[in-house]
Amino acid sequence: MGSLVADRKPHVVCIPFPAQGHVTPMLKLAKLLHFKGFHITFVNTEFNHQRLLNSRGSHALKGLPDFCFETIPDGLPPSDLNATQDVPTLFESIPKNCLSPFKNLLLRLNESAESAGAPPITCIISDGVMSFTQDAAQQLGIPEVMFWTTSACGFMGYLHYKNLIETGVTPFKDENFLTNGCLESVIDSVPGMKGMRLRDIPSFIRTTDPNDIMLNYLYRESQRTSKGSHIILNTFDALETNVLQSMRSFLPPIHTIGPLHMLLREVHDDRLDSLGSNLWREDPECIKWLDSKEPNSVVLVNFGSITVMSAEQMIEFAWGLANCKHPFMWVIRPDLVKGEKAILPPEFTVETKDRSLITSWCPQEQVLGHPSVAGFLTHSGWNSTLDAICAGVPVICWPFFAEQQTNCRYCCNGWDIGMEIDNNVKRDEVESLVRELMEGDEGKQMKRNAEEWKKKAMEATRSGGSSFVNFDRLVNDVLLQK
Repeated sequence: MGSLVADRKPHVVCIPFPAQGHVTPMLKLAKLLHFKGFHITFVNTEFNHQRLLNSRGSHALKGLPDFCFETIPDGLPPSDLNATQDVPTLFESIPKNCLSPFKNLLLRLNESAESAGAPPITCIISDGVMSFTQDAAQQLGIPEVMFWTTSACGFMGYLHYKNLIETGVTPFKDENFLTNGCLESVIDSVPGMKGMRLRDIPSFIRTTDPNDIMLNYLYRESQRTSKGSHIILNTFDALETNVLQSMRSFLPPIHTIGPLHMLLREVHDDRLDSLGSNLWREDPECIKWLDSKEPNSVVLVNFGSITVMSAEQMIEFAWGLANCKHPFMWVIRPDLVKGEKAILPPEFTVETKDRSLITSWCPQEQVLGHPSVAGFLTHSGWNSTLDAICAGVPVICWPFFAEQQTNCRYCCNGWDIGMEIDNNVKRDEVESLVRELMEGDEGKQMKRNAEEWKKKAMEATRSGGSSFVNFDRLVNDVLLQK
C-alpha cells in the first residue's frame, strides 16, 4: 500500500457524525488516506473537539504534517463533556445549523490554501447521515463521497424505510405494537436479507408518530445517499455477500474497504498511531489486569458510547456476571444509567473483587485481541461487532437501538458467532448465556466460527485481498480524479 508521489497533494475534508461510533471509523479512513499521501482536514463539532482534547490532551492532535483538525458548531447549548449528546436532538439540530458553518469552513480553507501552504480541497468524505454536506459540495463544485459507518445489512435496513413507510407498516397504528407480536412478523421484501423480522430492522421504525425525528431523519439521509456519486462501507465482501450484491444493483458504486482497523495494520507509522479518537479517557491499567488472567478466561462487557439502561437492568447484569463465576472486565461509562450515577451494590463489589475490573473506558480493539479474552457481551454496534470478528471472539448481543438489532440478527443467524439476550434482562439469563459462551458446546462452536471470520477478514485486508484492492481503487479511480 504505497504512498502517493505528486507535485501537489490531494486534499480531503473528512466530516463524521458527532458520536464516538462515527468518529472512530472516519479517523481510521483519514489515517489511511494520509498514509497514501493526502492532506487531511478532519472536521469535528466544537463539542466533540473539546472532548478529544479533554480525553487525549492537546498534544495528541498536533505534530502530524498535513493532518489538520477543524471545527464547526452543532447548534446546541453546552452540555456535559463526559456524556454523549442526545442523538435525536443532534439529528434535529444538524440540518438546521451546520450547513452554513461547514460551507464557510470550506471557503476559508480554499481561500487560505496558498498562504497557509496547504493544497486546495479536492474531495469531501462525509458521514452518510450528514447529507447537508452534499449541498455545500454542490454549491462549491467539490466532489463528495458518502461514508456509511454502519454494516451493509444495517444500511440496507435504512434504505428499506421508504418501502415500510409507503406500505403503511410504519408508523405503527397501535400503541401495543411492542407487545402484540407485530415485531415478530417476517418481512421478505428487503433485498438480499431473507427471513428478517420487523424487530431486526433498524429500531427507529418502532414509533406511532409520523413526525418522529429519528424515523424521518434516517429515511431522508438514506434516500439522499442513494442519489449520490459513491458510497464507502466499512465491511468486507465475504461477510455480507448477498446484501452487497443486492445493493450494487440499484445504488451508486459501493466501495467495501473494511475492516478498517485491519487495513490500518498494513500501515506502520508511529505518528499516525498517536492519533486516537476515544472521547473518554482510556484506562491504562486494563491491559495489565488482563495480563494477570488465564488465557481464554475473561468476558469483556461493553455497551458502547450511546446505550443507556435503567438502574434495575444494571443490577440484573451485575448479578448475572457475578453468579457465572467467570472473570470479567466491565466498561461502565459515567452516563450509562439513565438519569443517575451508575452505582453497583457493595455486595456485588465484594463478591467479585478478585475476578472483576470495572473501568470507565478501554482500548477495545486491544482488549478483545488479548489472549485472556474469550467472550464479549456487547450492544452490537458495528464497530464493536467488527472488533469481535477481527479478534475471533464470540458475542452475547444486547442491542439498544438503530441498526444494532440488525447486526445482532446477523451475528446470531447469519454468521453464527452470537447469542441474543432478552431486552428485559434478567440475571439468570445473563448467567446461563455467559456460561454457555465460555463453557458450552454452542459457545465452542461460535468460537470456531468467529475464528473463521477472523481469517476471512485478514484475507480481505492483506495485499491483494478484496478490501485492500477496493481501497486502492477508491483512491486512484475516485478520490484522485479531477
